[in-house]
Amino acid sequence: MDDSSDAAGSAVPDVLAPGLRVVLVGINPGRVSAAASAHFANPRNDFWRLLHASGLTPRELAPSEQDDLLAFGIGVTNAALRTTPGSGDLRAADFAESAARLGGIAATLRPAVMAFVGKEAYRGTFGERPALGIQARRLDDTVLFVLPSTSPANAAVPWAERVHWFRELAAVVEREAASRYAASDARGDRA
Repeated sequence: MDDSSDAAGSAVPDVLAPGLRVVLVGINPGRVSAAASAHFANPRNDFWRLLHASGLTPRELAPSEQDDLLAFGIGVTNAALRTTPGSGDLRAADFAESAARLGGIAATLRPAVMAFVGKEAYRGTFGERPALGIQARRLDDTVLFVLPSTSPANAAVPWAERVHWFRELAAVVEREAASRYAASDARGDRA
């Protein structure tokens, strides 16, 4: 786990390492997550169930097991670091450094994919309204992907649709990670 100073303003520490297959970017810590010091800790949030249902993790992890994500090539951070009762309480200033911070993660740790959990996490970071799926923008050579929110406040989006987008992400992660490893092998970067 990386408790770098970049996330020092957050009640929930980043879970990051070099060379991950995917870094998932939440919008910000809610009160339940801040109290647990764990990402997506609200028991009504479907994040952990969706990770497993998509095949990104071999079993459903609990928020307290977030550090185990690294073994599966997965990291987690947030776009905004300030804890709020809900994402509607965020201000533009909460995202002021988000693009630069996430760009630094992409350049330094080189994940194959960075996936924003919810359109608002992406919009707050880049000031653009995204569609779900792969984005035209990249950070360094990291592919950007937008998922539907897993928040209980997003219950209007059916489970099947959310699983679909998480499975799409899993396919993109598999393809991008394989491509990155193949390019690395061709250059002789991997032992």
